[in-house]
Amino acid sequence: MPFQIKKNDTSPQLEAVLSNAEGTPIDLNGASVRFHMRRAGGPILIDAAATIVTAGAGLVRYVWTASNTNTAGSYQAEFEVTYADATIETFPNSSNIQVDIMADLT
Repeated sequence: MPFQIKKNDTSPQLEAVLSNAEGTPIDLNGASVRFHMRRAGGPILIDAAATIVTAGAGLVRYVWTASNTNTAGSYQAEFEVTYADATIETFPNSSNIQVDIMADLT
């Protein structure tokens, strides 16, 4: 199911539990996380820091700015983790997060 938000809104924030192939949440202690978003096949529109909410449970959050949601449409998103040992892993591994920015009435 896609994440949906209205044009120019900054809430709700996008939260995700980052899990391995078996569905076990990954440990984000000592890691940093970035959020990326683009239109399908287009350039990256957002490359920004995400917040680690609960490191041991793999819970992350992206806090929108109004400029992130100012254009209605369908987008692809992902979280990129840089672990303490400098290795990088992107979530979800086998797909993307679908983000739909819905047009508002005004």
